[in-house]
Amino acid sequence: MVDTKAKAPAKPVATDAKKEGVKQRGKPRNRDLGNGVYRFSRTRMYHKKAIYKFVGKTTEKTVKPKKPIAIEKKIGGEKNGGTRLVLLKKRRKSYPTSDPVTVHHAKKTFRDHVRKFRPTLVPGTILILLAGAHKGKRVVLLKRLKSGLLLVTGPFLINACPLRRVSQNYVIATSTRINLSGVKFPKEVVKDEYYKRTHHKRAKKAEGDIFSTKKVDYKPSEQRKIDQKVVDKLVIGAIKKHQDKKLLFTYLSAMFGLRSSQYPHRMKF
Repeated sequence: MVDTKAKAPAKPVATDAKKEGVKQRGKPRNRDLGNGVYRFSRTRMYHKKAIYKFVGKTTEKTVKPKKPIAIEKKIGGEKNGGTRLVLLKKRRKSYPTSDPVTVHHAKKTFRDHVRKFRPTLVPGTILILLAGAHKGKRVVLLKRLKSGLLLVTGPFLINACPLRRVSQNYVIATSTRINLSGVKFPKEVVKDEYYKRTHHKRAKKAEGDIFSTKKVDYKPSEQRKIDQKVVDKLVIGAIKKHQDKKLLFTYLSAMFGLRSSQYPHRMKF
């Protein structure tokens, strides 16, 4: 005999969240509907939360009674003054002659810290600079340096942005990338020491040299200009190999900007 009655599916066992100790969070009464518009207005929430009950009310500050440090005691004798202040908490009888030696644990200096980069910051990625003299320009990421900074270039022939180091905090990474896998840049250019400026000590001011000395502005050396031309040639050669090379040249030369009702955190670059 075949049983024609279908077996009912097993009901899921209901677990009590309160018994297990799991806290259930409810939805807030006033939630964001989108674009900064909330479900209830401020006046509506003023009545919902019954804030009017607490407006203007102040709680009196409880003043704790201060414990006396010393007590005045009577002392017998004619020449003893009659009274004397006696400390309630007596001082220590002996004090150490030298301070205890504190153990200072060895701390890692900044150069020994582990550098962490965002996964979107891959060499060849086109970045948007957000700060500095070249803010708003689109640049090409060449390498992630040991100091935690990013080595970028315009290239200089396209948007006048030279080789420079930039912090990853002031950069937006786009989805556009250039293939730099086969490109070999000069070894000196890819090091942090190459970009450190030499600060000369000021000479002591004489009586007549107060207004004659002026602040020296930074000027790139001739070697820096030669290296810039070499790097530009390599990067532009990699751009020319891209299928959208004409679009990339106009994209790198154009400045980045936002109009009204445009928010960068809602955009996909």
